[in-house]
Amino acid sequence: MMYLGKKPKVLVFVLNYLPGYKSGGVLRTIVNTVAWLNDDYEFWIVTRDRDLGSELPYSEVKLNEWQSVEGAMVLYLPPESLNAKTLVKLTLNTPHDLIHLNSYFDPVFTLRIMLARKLGWLPKSPLLLSPRGEFGEGSLRLKYAKKIIFIYFAKFFGLYNNALFHATSEYELQDIVDVLNPISNLIKMALDLPSKVVEDLPNSSALSDQYLRIVFLSRFSREKNLDFVLRVLIQLNVKVIFDIYGPDEDAEYWGECQELIKRLPQNVIATYYGAVSPSRVSEIFSGYDLFFFPSKGENYGHVIAEAISVGTKVLISKNTPWLDLDVDGLGWDVDLRDESLFIKVIEEMAGEPLNERLKKRAIVKQSALKRLMDPKVLNDNRELFRTAT
Repeated sequence: MMYLGKKPKVLVFVLNYLPGYKSGGVLRTIVNTVAWLNDDYEFWIVTRDRDLGSELPYSEVKLNEWQSVEGAMVLYLPPESLNAKTLVKLTLNTPHDLIHLNSYFDPVFTLRIMLARKLGWLPKSPLLLSPRGEFGEGSLRLKYAKKIIFIYFAKFFGLYNNALFHATSEYELQDIVDVLNPISNLIKMALDLPSKVVEDLPNSSALSDQYLRIVFLSRFSREKNLDFVLRVLIQLNVKVIFDIYGPDEDAEYWGECQELIKRLPQNVIATYYGAVSPSRVSEIFSGYDLFFFPSKGENYGHVIAEAISVGTKVLISKNTPWLDLDVDGLGWDVDLRDESLFIKVIEEMAGEPLNERLKKRAIVKQSALKRLMDPKVLNDNRELFRTAT
């Protein structure tokens, strides 16, 4: 294909981007992709002018104007500009070799762009669609009936015909096949890219022989499974400091979790610290023995990568691409149906002397570096965008 410039131009639509941080993994994935691939591709990113759940725009960006942000050109749109007419005009007036959408169900960017293509308002230029875990069992179950009806009509009208689907793991690939059954040559797998910079942080002096320090850091939603964490902690017989970080985006769910917190035994002390900026995540993880994150489904799990990169072991479910963690000394991936095994892992870890836990942090860092810096993942992502264009 003949490219418009020296480097192919990718026009990316994503609901939230820097300087936001509350939307979690999708935002981090785009940031990391830009950091690793901006020598090969130009990224032009269209996004909203505010963070997830915020009613106020960012104070430090210009609206409706392209600006350079950490290796990409970014356009921030206010609510009144998120209409089909504006998006069509924007797409037509922004030269690009590829359109990259980051949701199957998003009514703002994905649906309006796909409808405009179907109606002939936009040319059917190459298009890459990354569902970002939306077809996993946990995600699909939320508003299930509405989603299934939408999928039926999207298939009937051929709304997503000729889009190249991006799977970020073997599990997500199978989810896409099971739900959509796309033509096999219209789906390609490439794992998400990790952060390009792995911080070398010292072990925190907060770690102690007196108790185990456990952290939960994520958005509060049923899929992230904080209530499961709390039900496990209620059954512990060891001393634990348990700290919670994240935006309480689901007030009803957070209320249920607060009721569980009230039931924690005296040997488990829980504290909620609110949402945190991505710039502080690695520092926070370095102060804990264990990241407990039994998510019901992750297409990647950037917080898992950030935890092990600073030497903090993780205790997670088997519903992520991070499997066989115990083989590399990185932690444990456990079936959610075996609650007793989660309890056993925590109590055995709490029984280890502090000096042993500190020694193992160095092993975690070394093993994490090997997993995170796999050159095949980088090459697969380069090939993903090359194939799509």
